[in-house]
Amino acid sequence: MTTQTTTRSKTYDMVYIAVFAVLIAICSWISIPMTVPFTLQTFAVFLAVGVLGGKRGSLAVLIYILLGAVGIPVFAGFSGGIGQLLGNTVGFLFSALLMWLIEKLFGRKTWVLGISMVLGLIVCYAIGTVWFMVVYAQNSGAVGLATVLGWCVIPFIIPDLVKIALALTLSKRLSKALKLNGQE
Repeated sequence: MTTQTTTRSKTYDMVYIAVFAVLIAICSWISIPMTVPFTLQTFAVFLAVGVLGGKRGSLAVLIYILLGAVGIPVFAGFSGGIGQLLGNTVGFLFSALLMWLIEKLFGRKTWVLGISMVLGLIVCYAIGTVWFMVVYAQNSGAVGLATVLGWCVIPFIIPDLVKIALALTLSKRLSKALKLNGQE
């Protein structure tokens, strides 16, 4: 590869990472009104890793989190700031990193990506559940795990599985259209 080709490739990488960081922010602002409203953040995180691959997708998630940490209102509800980092926001990064690890170990086959998205979702649920239990206990007293799962996980399982299916379908099509298949 020539220096010019390498520079062009790195420039494209930076642009794709930035675009997906913005996409995650936009999806965090979209709230679907249901019995329990939900956003499209997890969809965008899964799409970023699915399209860009583990390394670039994780970087997009990290940039999204850093933008929010410095106060830019990229998080759900148009919020930002260091106080918003715990819970699912940090869970998104761990989900992306797990998906990257699974990609490194097993490749980028569609079934591998689907399993990594489901496992990434479980990581997100686990971190969010622990965070909720800590915050709830500080403000209102102890709460049981079954209760928290009923409030914070179970209502989101079906919408999140739909988001995974959509992200998986779009990931394969977009990565082919952008000629990103097989790249890290």
